[in-house]
Parts: sequence; structure tokens; C-alpha cells
Amino acid sequence: MLALKRAPDGKAEALFYDSKVKGVLLADGLQKAVFDAIAKLPIPKVMSYQLAENCDMPGWSSVSFVRPAHKLIALYGTNTLAITVLGLKSGRETLGHRFEAAVSPVVIKDADSYAETLLKEGAVIASFAERRAEIAHQLVAAAVKAGAADGTSYTPIEDAALLDEVTALVERPNVLTCAFEKEFLEVPQECLILTMKANQKYFPLLDAKGKLSNKFLVVSNINPADASAVIGGNERVVRPRLADAKFFFDQDRKKTLESRVAGLDKVVYHNKLGSQGERILRVRAIAKAIGQQLGGDSLAAQADQAAMLAKSDLVTDMVGEFPELQGIMGRYYALNDGLSADVADAIEDHYKPRFAGDDLPSNAVGVVVALADKLETLVGMFGTGNLPTGEKDPFALRRHALGVIRMLVEKNLPLQIHDLLRMAYAAFHAGMLVENQTDSGNFIFERLKGYLRDSGNSLTEVEAVIYAPGMVTWSDIPKRLNAVRAFAALPEASALAAANKRISNILKKVKDIDAIDAHVSTVLLKEPDEIALYDTMNKLAPQAKAQFDAGDYTASLQTLAAFREPVDAFFENVMVNAEQMDVRDNRQALLKILHETMNRVADLSKLAT
Repeated sequence: MLALKRAPDGKAEALFYDSKVKGVLLADGLQKAVFDAIAKLPIPKVMSYQLAENCDMPGWSSVSFVRPAHKLIALYGTNTLAITVLGLKSGRETLGHRFEAAVSPVVIKDADSYAETLLKEGAVIASFAERRAEIAHQLVAAAVKAGAADGTSYTPIEDAALLDEVTALVERPNVLTCAFEKEFLEVPQECLILTMKANQKYFPLLDAKGKLSNKFLVVSNINPADASAVIGGNERVVRPRLADAKFFFDQDRKKTLESRVAGLDKVVYHNKLGSQGERILRVRAIAKAIGQQLGGDSLAAQADQAAMLAKSDLVTDMVGEFPELQGIMGRYYALNDGLSADVADAIEDHYKPRFAGDDLPSNAVGVVVALADKLETLVGMFGTGNLPTGEKDPFALRRHALGVIRMLVEKNLPLQIHDLLRMAYAAFHAGMLVENQTDSGNFIFERLKGYLRDSGNSLTEVEAVIYAPGMVTWSDIPKRLNAVRAFAALPEASALAAANKRISNILKKVKDIDAIDAHVSTVLLKEPDEIALYDTMNKLAPQAKAQFDAGDYTASLQTLAAFREPVDAFFENVMVNAEQMDVRDNRQALLKILHETMNRVADLSKLAT
């Protein structure tokens, strides 16, 4: 039976859809659930393997999966559920630790004893969460022990993704402490840390100042009485990796960053937007324009230099081996070339924020180049039709837009987004882009709304501020939001918001609102309540404007609270659209001035319920 029904849902009425679905046996439901789960596994590449010769599964000769599966257990209480997965029939037998299991195979009597039996007889910690917690505990303990031996304090590097990966690789973890030669510490620690984590799954140890030590932790899957062979083996394996990093670093420093700029002409950026070399010219032009606006010739010159060199490390050996180090290595090489710290930091920081919650660039040069880089990407991709979809954003345009927003707001920059987009479009050759500045602007504006909502503001508060008639720069949005929140708590707020909405609706119906002279003739003021409103406005409007101009938005809005009584009386007793045309125009002018006065900080009509 299928049916749509109307029923109350709180204060509102809603449509409810009822349906009955025929039940299935537990084994059949489990079979489908397992198939669906396997199909959704994010496995980039599978391997094919032959089933065992004695396999009695008809139709199965080979299987494709991430790794060969050997056993399958499906238990409900003490009962075995008959399912088939990857050519395996379900049973109650499994395999324990390859070397340390007490028996093989391990027989599970019932579902409730699975974890306990596997640990006792198979030497395997079945629970991922328990293995992860055990590894984290052992890492800290090993770091404390290593620090005590050296008379210092060590902490294992924090990396949740690495911890998850290692947890999935071991069955019964055993953390061991290893070391490498101190001469490798001459290489930037980011390089050493990355090669140890990415290639070897090791946990480097940091000292109390956050500097890399020559000790690292290994999560072994065996627990021998004498671990020296395991420790020595891991130390031998990591040494060539570190030696490669040192070689790349030494070789890269033989050439300056500036000498590598020409090499970017051979690096493809986008088939419609040219090479990285061409892109750098555009980023430089945008950076110089922004720098000039924010800090004059000095900042513009520094931003131009940093933008010119920002991508040069892409053609170094180190970044070629470890792309994750782009920008980071550029900073080291810039310092090696004798460039200023501001320019060097900007080369690293122009990628920031790299992810949600990441730090913003640390200095003005970095902010300018980061803005230029992100704006060039946004404008270029929108102009070539490479727009993000609901599921895909291959050019990280949402992240770039959020980065622009965060810098404008959190760095308190006196810049307008439309001016920035014009600067960015001007950097591209004529005809290269489809003109869609409005689309890119709307895209960033929508991200602004999301950013403000994620910061703990209500949709009503956000819309009241961002749709304020005088909102041109975003740097003072946080102050405006705080002011709106304080105003909304006043007893007069609701009535004033409703009156403001009424004024907006009246003015919208005026055919040529811009033609209304924002000047009130006292001669045409007839009614006592319109005279009282005019007098109140003459008294309070200058005060509210002075507070607004001083940046005291909270006080400016709170001053408006005194408008409540005269505004209520005006709408109660005065006909705005009077038959006498000059009286009507005069009253509309009065409302226009009042509307501008009330909406300077925020569009108060958005607060009306």
C-alpha cells in the first residue's frame, strides 16, 4: 500500500509518505549489504588473483580485489549465515597473526566471542579503534622513554591520517625507537618529515621547540624478544631516503630561484590559459595592483618580486620528488639566495590557506600575493567555463574563494571584491576569457554567506549585514554582526525592524525612487506625528552617523532605538500617500532619509519576523 497523507508536524502541516516493504531473510539482507559495501570501497586499483584449486564455488575462477581474501566469517549468535563474498563461502574459521598466532586456523564459536578469541588465539586486536588507541599510547610512551634517555623532551608528530593508515597495516602493534645520522638534520625538516611519513610510515620525534630530532618511531607488527634486527632494518631502509632528500636540497641550492623563472614557460598550467610562466605574469600584474592600493610603491615592488618567484620551486628536484613541499622549499631557497624574509615568507604563504582552518599569510606581502594567486585562478577558471559542480571541484575554486574571503575579513583589508575582480580580469589578454565577472562575484558572495554562517551567525543576521545598502568592503562585517546581535536584543528591535520593512515596501512602489529629493520641507509638514518624527530624526540622525563614521556600529544602532515611538505614531496617524502631490513627495522624502539612517549598519528589515 502506497499513500500520501497530510498530518500535523509541529505547528505546520506536512505530507507524509507511507509504504510497506516485504521483509527479507537475514542472510539475504547481509549478502546484499556486503556486496554494496565492497562496491563502494574507494579502491583506485585492484589486483586479480586465482582462487585456491580446491575451491568448490562454481563460476569463480579468479577474483579482483585490493588484496587476496582467504577466509570469510558470518555469524549471528552461534549460527553461521550462509553468504558468498569474493568467491568465499562463509564459515566460522579465520586466520590470526602470521607469526604469533597460537593456532591456525582460529575457530570462532559465536559472534560475541569474536574479538576475545582472535586476540587470545590469533594474537590480533580485532577492533580498529582499540588498535589505534594502543598505537597512540605506545607512541607517547616511547617518546617519553627516548626523551628520558637523552635528557630532553620528545613528542611524536601528530598526524591523524598517518595514525589511521598505520592502524590499518598492523594487527598487534609494537612501537620501536630508531635513529638516523644527525648530519641529515641540515636538510629542512619538512623534507625529512615528509619522506619518513609518506614513504616509510614512520613517526618522527620533535623536541620541545618543535624541531625535528634524529630519532623516529616505527610501528612494528611483530614483537620479538630481541628487536635489534627490526630496528636496524628500519634504520637501513630510511637512510637512502634521507640521503636522496639531502642530495636534492644540495643540488637545488646551486641555482637561484630567479634563474628558474624561465623554466616555467615549459610547465603547462591549462590548455586555454597557457603555461605557468604566462600565469606568473598575470599574478604579478594583479599583485602589483593590489600592493599599490594597500601599501604604495614599496609593497607593490615586494609583491611583484614574490609573485615572480612564487612558482619557481616547481622546477626544482625537491618539489619534483615531493610536490607537497611547493612553496615551503621556495621559502628556503629564497633565503639561501639572500632575499628578504618578507619575500621568502610570501613565497611559502601564497598558497595559504591550503585547507579549512589553515593559517593565513603572515605578512602583507604574502597576503597580496595569495590574493592575486587565488583571484587569477578564480577568474581564469570561470572565464574558461571550468566551474565547480555539486560533486566535483577539480580546481579547488571553493577553497580559493574562501581564502579570498578570509583574508579580506580577518586581515581587515579595505578592498572591495568587485574592484579585485576587475583587476584580475584586466590581467588576462583580450579574448582569452568569456566575460562573466558577475558569475565569479556571485560565487564568492555565496561562499561569504556560508563562511559567516559557519562562524556562528544566524542567516537573518548575515543577510541583514551583507545586504546593507552601504556595504562595500567586508573588513568590518564582524563588527556589524556584533552590532546587529546587540540591537536584536533590545525591546524596540522587533517594532523598528517591522517598521523598516514597511518603509522599504512603500519606497519600492515609488516609480522613480532616485528622483525623490532627500530633503524635507518643514512648510509641508502638516501632521503632529510627522513633525515629531522629523524632529527626532534631526536630533538622532547626526548622532547615529557620527557613531557610524567612528566605527562604533553598536552604539549607532542602539541610538536608533529612540525612533520606535515616533515611527509607530507616524504610521498610526499619518497617510504617506496623501492626495496632495507635494505633501506625498515630502513624506516619501522623510521616509527615504529615515530609511538611509536606519540601514547604514545593516538592513534592519531582514530582522522582521
